[in-house]
Amino acid sequence: MASEIPSLLLNDGNRMPMAGLGVYKTSGDFEMQQALNAALDAGCRLIDTASVYKNEENVGHAVASCGIPREELFITTKVWNTAQRIGDIEGALERSLERLGSDYADLYLIHWPVPGCYPATWEKLIRLREAGMVRSIGVSNFDIPHLEQLFQLSGVIPAVNQIECHPLWNRGPLIRYCQERGIAVQAYAPLARGAYAGREMLQLIGSRYGKTAVQVGLRWLIQQNVAVIPKSVHPDRIRSNFDIFDFELTPTEMKTIDTMDEQFRSASVPDDLLGTDWEK
Repeated sequence: MASEIPSLLLNDGNRMPMAGLGVYKTSGDFEMQQALNAALDAGCRLIDTASVYKNEENVGHAVASCGIPREELFITTKVWNTAQRIGDIEGALERSLERLGSDYADLYLIHWPVPGCYPATWEKLIRLREAGMVRSIGVSNFDIPHLEQLFQLSGVIPAVNQIECHPLWNRGPLIRYCQERGIAVQAYAPLARGAYAGREMLQLIGSRYGKTAVQVGLRWLIQQNVAVIPKSVHPDRIRSNFDIFDFELTPTEMKTIDTMDEQFRSASVPDDLLGTDWEK
């Protein structure tokens, strides 16, 4: 029997599951349906996609065929850099919703803080939420200076900041900053693209609980109140990724994993941001 997946209370009063299915590079209706069905069987109700993934339509087909009512699911998508640059935020969302076959998104994120664009994009997201097209709004890949600029210009705090986070890049200062201000942190690439699956330290900790190194890494995030969206298309790995709610790491184990930080970035920065000041 699948363990119940807890949820985070967001600063806008909505709830977001602590674990979901990432679908980056998942392609085709069959692969998407297989992945979603495995995740749903494991208790998952959150699906994370983006316009740039070019699979929102596949997500929409899988959701329509899965047998779970739309209102019981939590669907996240994101506005891409190109739409930010031309100011077509509402149009981008409308196209995403059409592909998803949904009247609304549960969470809409600014995918990257495009220099000179993201403050205006944020203002438009606020209006889209007011119009009921999205339930919650947030950001992705934002660091402290980006968040501070949003506060100064709009006074509206993002519900979520989705960032790369895992034992090899623990993002401690940014996580603390967000959580102290009521911003939920959600970790993408929480498996570091498999980079820590063979680490002896995590394997040893996992052996105490009958868990893998990957499950220990995910649990380490969950115990920091950081939500996770691991990506896989393999049903057995998907089920394993959600089997992390029946054990608890000790404080000593948590601190031991903290020491693994190498500031290792496993996900790439988009080509159109290279050479810009997006990190400032």
